[in-house]
Amino acid sequence: MNNPLDLSWMAWTWPTVAFFGFIVLSIVCMAIWEKVRPGGAPRRGILGIDTTRGDRLFISYLGSGFIHLAWLGLLGTPLWGAIVVSLLFAMAVFKWV
Repeated sequence: MNNPLDLSWMAWTWPTVAFFGFIVLSIVCMAIWEKVRPGGAPRRGILGIDTTRGDRLFISYLGSGFIHLAWLGLLGTPLWGAIVVSLLFAMAVFKWV
């Protein structure tokens, strides 16, 4: 009989746990932020589209994924530089998008 909690099919390394932990933590923090200080109406940024905080978080996730893939393809490991670039990208998204 298969155990539904058996997660041995996935390589749960510390980086994997940290990655998924960060995603969950950022979504929880965003939910708390929205509950404490509602974002109000969407704002129009440099892209010319109306975005909410959640939209900007998603754009940050998506862009960071592409930044990491490009870093791996062009420079390889380690990924510390990609993390720094991704954090700067996320700050720019929340500021101007």
